[in-house]
Amino acid sequence: MPHTAGRHFLQIPGPTNVPDRILRAIDRPTIDHRGPEFGRLGAEVLDRVRAVFKTAQPVVIFPASGTGAWEAALVNTLSPGDRVLMCETGWFATLWQEMAGRLGLLPEFIRTDWRRGADAAAIEARLREDKARAIRAVCVVHNETSTGAASDIAAVRRAIDAAGHPALLMVDTISSLASIDYRHDEWGVDVTVAGSQKGLMLPPGLSFNAVSAKAVAAGKAARLARSYWDWGAQLGVNKTGYFPYTPSTNLLYGLREAVDMLIEEGLENVFARHDRHAEATRRAVRAWGLEIQCAEPTHYSSSLTAVRLPEGHDADAFRATTLARFNMSLGNGLGQLKGRVFRIGHLGDFNDLMLMATLSGVEMGLRAAGVPHKAGGAQAALDYLAGNA
Repeated sequence: MPHTAGRHFLQIPGPTNVPDRILRAIDRPTIDHRGPEFGRLGAEVLDRVRAVFKTAQPVVIFPASGTGAWEAALVNTLSPGDRVLMCETGWFATLWQEMAGRLGLLPEFIRTDWRRGADAAAIEARLREDKARAIRAVCVVHNETSTGAASDIAAVRRAIDAAGHPALLMVDTISSLASIDYRHDEWGVDVTVAGSQKGLMLPPGLSFNAVSAKAVAAGKAARLARSYWDWGAQLGVNKTGYFPYTPSTNLLYGLREAVDMLIEEGLENVFARHDRHAEATRRAVRAWGLEIQCAEPTHYSSSLTAVRLPEGHDADAFRATTLARFNMSLGNGLGQLKGRVFRIGHLGDFNDLMLMATLSGVEMGLRAAGVPHKAGGAQAALDYLAGNA
């Protein structure tokens, strides 16, 4: 392969670009994960990461992808044959639902058109119908990475409470944590699922469960098989800063640095930065005359924007042209959106100049690929950013 000058623009919705500070933190000699130095590291990380989830409760960290955290959330709290209410907001909600079925649960799916977040009113209505309280958990994806639609978790909590239902609330924040405002304790979430490779700015390899006291109590009666994913094994030894098996030692160094960076910037500032970049991106899309996949403005994601191409134009062919001509990777369409959309990631360690380069690359890619569009999308974003510093 010939050398390509300049940096590669990784503008998928995760894994995201890993900042130099985190790369330097990871780039350390491996230490004894049973020794005192690691015990101090583990205790610090397990304590300080709770601020990112906005919880005073424990956060369990697994050496895994977010998919592992999905499974941990289910097997630690539920039993074979339990009913689980889930919302079909997109591809990742679908995969979580399929996992639930394979584990021996009975998932019920509230269908959507993949163009909006979870319907809190539909959740409340179904829970009111459940007089026998057979539904044991409600599972919602906070930010659906496949569609760019975010769900209102506070509204889902209110819906569960209004129905007077005891179901656990489980929330996937894999592409929203540290990018979109999230409040585990305030919103009464029982299990929060997260991963390291998006808003936390790390490489893939760490997954998280923030767990409520109610969730831990449910685990005492849960009968789904668990071993590697057992919270009990983790929580017991985590009190000393250690893990029950070999942890991702160097990624924990990176996590400590990532939490430092988020706290230094201020979480509210982090969320405002993501909101601002998302709005600039949507203005570019509208100026190009293209359509945003999320059709409900109150559900717009601040982590990514999914863009629909005109009928007859293949989004994957456009992405291939953009990669070949401008060395930029964009997210592909997943499931029923394959070939229909491309996704612009604007989350993680990201600033105005990076966004403008990304949108300029998209606009040049649209032209190079022969996709019908209007010129001036990048300029519309620039005007917004310049006027909203």
